[in-house]
Amino acid sequence: MNTALHDVDERTNLTANNKFELLLFRLGEAPGTDRRELFGINVFKVREILVMPTITAMANAPANVMGVANIRGQIIPVINLPAVVGCVPKRGLTILMVTEYARTTQAFAVEEVDEIVRLEWNQVLAAEGNGGGLVTSIARLDGNAEDTRLAQVLDVEQILRDVLPTAQEEITPQSIGTAVNLPKGSIILAADDSPVARSMIEQGLKAMGTPYIMTKTGQEAWDRLQSIADEAKAEGKTAQDKVALVLTDLEMPVMDGFTLTRNIKQDQRFKSIPVVIHSSLTGTANEGHVKTVGADAYVAKFVAKELASTIRQVLAH
Repeated sequence: MNTALHDVDERTNLTANNKFELLLFRLGEAPGTDRRELFGINVFKVREILVMPTITAMANAPANVMGVANIRGQIIPVINLPAVVGCVPKRGLTILMVTEYARTTQAFAVEEVDEIVRLEWNQVLAAEGNGGGLVTSIARLDGNAEDTRLAQVLDVEQILRDVLPTAQEEITPQSIGTAVNLPKGSIILAADDSPVARSMIEQGLKAMGTPYIMTKTGQEAWDRLQSIADEAKAEGKTAQDKVALVLTDLEMPVMDGFTLTRNIKQDQRFKSIPVVIHSSLTGTANEGHVKTVGADAYVAKFVAKELASTIRQVLAH
């Protein structure tokens, strides 16, 4: 069951209309219920789907790591995703999803893969504050009907940080190099829907010595940009006098980073504001596509020194 998920070009073209594809899967019965809830992951993150191969248990492996699998000559850690989220698989862990995420490759064991659905980002609502610490958003699979099926989009950044912690370089002014000096009175406008990503971005921007405004979705960033433009106009200034740079994630509920970037670059008020895309969607196809929407630079998550270097380069042009 080595599944070709879709032609990359076809999926890439979805971003022109604020759309994406979500791979739906199940992890077993939810805690305290007999319901098998739907979960989702962006197809762009999935390299392949396999029938569960042989897993080699590793001595002293972290909790919820089943071991490693040898997939096409690459040794890949296998994470027990039901155990991470607290579900109980009744049908066994039969499927392995191999993902590429933030410069790393890992595999998630799941109970069952359902289907791939094509959605608009406005069908996806932020989940923060609704009690799901490992869930970034909720996808309404059948539009806005009250009885629509719901799928939980997992915060893979948080899961990987919890399950496979790596030694993180301390983010300090010394570690990231020369401070980034913005024009007086201007800020960096940032957008990311993952709480752990926002925390790391904020640490980086503080260490760079740059004032910033942090938002949680592309729509929130776009709305904030509109209000800043109105304020600037009332003061006889331009939006770029107040926003030196926009830093955006790609995957975000309501409005994704592709659409946010395109909106900025197609608007006379904002098109001169540089946009840096900062995403865990790595890979040649994804990185190349950001140029088609007019982004000024792309940097993969998350190395604070590289982010600072990219921001310096963009602002210097």
